[in-house]
Amino acid sequence: MTPRSLTAGLLAGALALTSCGPPTPSAAPGTLVIAGYGGSYEEAFKQSVIPGFEKACSCKVTYVAGSSTDTVAKLKAQKDAPQIDVALIDDGVQNQAVEAGLLAKLDPKTVTNLPKVIDIARLPGDVGVGFSLNATGLAYNTDYYAKNGLPAPERLADLADPKLKGKLVMPSITQTYGLGALLMAAKVAGGSEQDIAPGFAGVKKVAANAVTFDTTADVSNYFLQGQAVATVWGNSRVQTLAKKGFPIKFVYPEEGALPLIATVNVVNKAPHPDLAQKFVNTLLDPSAQQAMAASNFNGPAVEGVTLAPALAEKVVGQERAADLRKLDWATINKSRSAWTDRWNKEIETS
Repeated sequence: MTPRSLTAGLLAGALALTSCGPPTPSAAPGTLVIAGYGGSYEEAFKQSVIPGFEKACSCKVTYVAGSSTDTVAKLKAQKDAPQIDVALIDDGVQNQAVEAGLLAKLDPKTVTNLPKVIDIARLPGDVGVGFSLNATGLAYNTDYYAKNGLPAPERLADLADPKLKGKLVMPSITQTYGLGALLMAAKVAGGSEQDIAPGFAGVKKVAANAVTFDTTADVSNYFLQGQAVATVWGNSRVQTLAKKGFPIKFVYPEEGALPLIATVNVVNKAPHPDLAQKFVNTLLDPSAQQAMAASNFNGPAVEGVTLAPALAEKVVGQERAADLRKLDWATINKSRSAWTDRWNKEIETS
């Protein structure tokens, strides 16, 4: 049995144990619409999560891929008549969605796995919940660096090396990794969420090497096609590409990696709220958490999840998550629109 089929088998077993039962007799099974991350995340969900859930719930699932900001924009556009049931979005952007009244509170009678969730992944009022732990740091092509005599990057500023001119894919501030780069640069130069100017100065130096500014959050193809050899990226995405045999490594930078919690949320006034709540509960089952760690290197967000030592080394474990730099999302979200305007004027158009 291949690792992929083994993972699918593990999750199928988990879903059998947490079956959401038959659909309501008076209603058609319907189609659950999930909006979430693209790239490796989408691939993992379609292979290891969705098929088992469809079988357990006698329903169909449609997956709409997009970045967290794209998903929230869709939710805002559909606020009066939602077409999405479940939204998978990063924690910072999730805070914006909550403030806009786009998300519903979880039902503890249905989401029975909620008490197992660790503190860092529990959200205020249980409006949504974190289902995986990740970190934003640096990624680089180990073969390219070795062949060109480049030392492995240890801090964000190392990506400003002139030898990387035209070989860096820079994440846009419209997605979480770009925001992470800005916050890293600010901290190194003595700034913070409250004083972001030093961050723009630092990012501008790094962005001078950019071949492009990515808005999708999945830069795999830039590495595979040789267009880029370094970036600011998430650990799980790096490990997923490495699993395919590509020479890439994730680095927790000296200035501190940033926590990235993927959240699962029931959309307010969702077309299929019951199915949505049941899907959330499925993702929080310890067996499903274990399977997702194996398939997509998501650090477990619930207690009682045991991983093989080799896998545990590659995911953001709960001990490491506790050491990640905490972010002031209230300040960030109040300032993000202004930061985006400034980024567009000073970084991507310079």
